[in-house]
Amino acid sequence: MKYAPELTVEKDEDVYPPSDDSFLLIRSFEVRAGERVLEIGCGSGIVSMHCALNGGIVVCGDINKKAVELTKKNMALNSLDADVVETDLYSNIRGKFDTIIFNLPYLPVSEEGDLALAWSGGEDGLGPLPDLISGAHGHLLPSGRLIVVVSSLMEQDALRSVLEGLTVKVLSELPLFFERLSVLEISL
Repeated sequence: MKYAPELTVEKDEDVYPPSDDSFLLIRSFEVRAGERVLEIGCGSGIVSMHCALNGGIVVCGDINKKAVELTKKNMALNSLDADVVETDLYSNIRGKFDTIIFNLPYLPVSEEGDLALAWSGGEDGLGPLPDLISGAHGHLLPSGRLIVVVSSLMEQDALRSVLEGLTVKVLSELPLFFERLSVLEISL
């Protein structure tokens, strides 16, 4: 498995940069050659590039137009291929995938602006997680999986409620000074 440090990643002040949660996510799962991967909220493209580097067939998107352009640029800089689209969750996504990945906006804050969309998960911190899960039925192949980053700062009762009835596996965790990040694999 090849990892992201081998990649060249340009940054943009209006796009969420690769951070602790991005690298935790990359280290948490493997991609098989030929695996169909969808990343929602691609930001700089680092996770999608990791998937493409390891043989995944990648579609990725972001609601932030500057993130879409930056991901396209970073893919080209690394001679990697992905279909990169502007999308709000699944709005411009076609097809079915083995894996859907989202480094969710998980902080329990309500901030506005393109960059704030990357971390502002609303009052409970769940952000688009409920819609991501409900929409996955139309975009996951049989035996497909969702992989998401969640935080201990999220409203835990609300998180448990959203995940109720689903098969959830913790792939990895990262304790930080003020929170614990977890990467979850969810099967519907």
